[in-house]
Amino acid sequence: MYSPGEILTITIENGTKKIEKPLLAKFILGFIGGAMISLGYLAYIRVSASIPSNLASVQAFVGASVFPIGLIVILLAGGELITGNMMAVSAAFYDRKVSVGALLLNWLTITLANVVGALFVAYFFGHLVGLTASGVYAEQVSQLAEHKIAATWVQAIVSGVGCNWFVGLALWLSYGAKDGAGKILGIWFPVMIFVAIGFQHSVANAFLIPAAIFEGAASWGDFLRNFVFVYLGNVIGGAIFVSGFYFASYKGH
Repeated sequence: MYSPGEILTITIENGTKKIEKPLLAKFILGFIGGAMISLGYLAYIRVSASIPSNLASVQAFVGASVFPIGLIVILLAGGELITGNMMAVSAAFYDRKVSVGALLLNWLTITLANVVGALFVAYFFGHLVGLTASGVYAEQVSQLAEHKIAATWVQAIVSGVGCNWFVGLALWLSYGAKDGAGKILGIWFPVMIFVAIGFQHSVANAFLIPAAIFEGAASWGDFLRNFVFVYLGNVIGGAIFVSGFYFASYKGH
């Protein structure tokens, strides 16, 4: 395992490389990122929906244990996820390797591609194939989406901070590990914990809430209101609570 100071250097390098990728590559990898996170959430629903509601903590734990496969694929096989870019590209920005314009353009590009990937999985794999369209699966999608939507704007922002604190740490630990097994473990546990707690992830919600919309259980207005505030919280969690804090601690002097 690399030291925290060494991980910061690696993070800055990776953040800079994310900016330098061609636009087509960013869209393709962003689509993959949105789809993989969504497939992780679809797996959550499929393995946990039949667990009785009076065992809610067991249901959350079982679902959370399979959710990290999405970020594992993104970081080890290739993909771009906006919540990760909020952490890594910010570190490069703090080190004056990228401009604020380049940072914002990267975030916009990856966000759009992630949302397209999430909508693709929600409609084609969830609704069209029928994996979220009936029975306990449709019920759980509806209940989970309702819970996300019901959060006040303050709750959504703070929940988004908690989520991307953990997702940013998953990237941080992955960058710090020296072999594949270490990277998988470094990703798995922080992601599993944020999901088990119930923190909100903007791209995961871009799968879940539209999945509920396609089954007639939510509206696009509900989705947009949720997405904006969770996204803002994710920015704070990744760009301040992870890369900001570590940059200030290891290089900001």
